[in-house]
Amino acid sequence: MARISSMTIGSLAEATGTRVETVRWYEKIGLLPSPARSSGNYRLYGPEHLRRLSFVRRSRALGFTVEQIRDLLALADDRERSCAEVDTIARAHLADVERKLADLTRLASELREVIGQCGCGSVADCRIIESLSPLGGPA
Repeated sequence: MARISSMTIGSLAEATGTRVETVRWYEKIGLLPSPARSSGNYRLYGPEHLRRLSFVRRSRALGFTVEQIRDLLALADDRERSCAEVDTIARAHLADVERKLADLTRLASELREVIGQCGCGSVADCRIIESLSPLGGPA
């Protein structure tokens, strides 16, 4: 990473693939510390903001909730602590992901079954429409 002394909000947003509004929101909810201000009252972000926002973005990409990220950041800020709490948060998130995957697998199976019943005739005889409709009637 190049040595960065200060960046505008636009530069920080671009460097992390984040929308400017999202950077402001992360500041507002406390995931990103408030930056220094220039004499013209522009936000000036430093390398610590870039690192922290990159952490938040990666965590969001992995599906962690804002509250989980808040907890992970608090733990990351205390470098001497045991990582057992980090492990607990990550394991709980993994369990949620695995539950969602199981639900999606069941959903895919159900959709395959419904699609397999389609005779590609008229809509009036469509098994897909019938299976999606309450009480098996027309929508």
